[in-house]
Amino acid sequence: MEHAIRKRIDRMFFRDRRMAQIALLLLWVTLGYVYFAITSQTTDAQVRIALSIGAGAVLIFNSASILAMIRHYQDDKDHIYGLDIRHLDENRAAKAELAKRGDDSFSPAVE
Repeated sequence: MEHAIRKRIDRMFFRDRRMAQIALLLLWVTLGYVYFAITSQTTDAQVRIALSIGAGAVLIFNSASILAMIRHYQDDKDHIYGLDIRHLDENRAAKAELAKRGDDSFSPAVE
């Protein structure tokens, strides 16, 4: 694969991976805050157990799904991002062609 495209793919993957990691971190922080805010107001042990199980399940399943998504993107990034880059380049070229003709009402063709 061409070096310039490889760099673009790696940059797009890095950005998507970083955003997924940030989203996961925010999920953990948010659920942690809510969990401790709620459990500090609750005296019933059964409610605390239910909250712990629920929060734990949400964190485990969401963390696993985000990590699996990152792995899948890494394994298939040439196809995923290559397709994105091709479409971005085609749209950019179409906009440039319309700008040359003086038509600024670009709307991509729907297939």
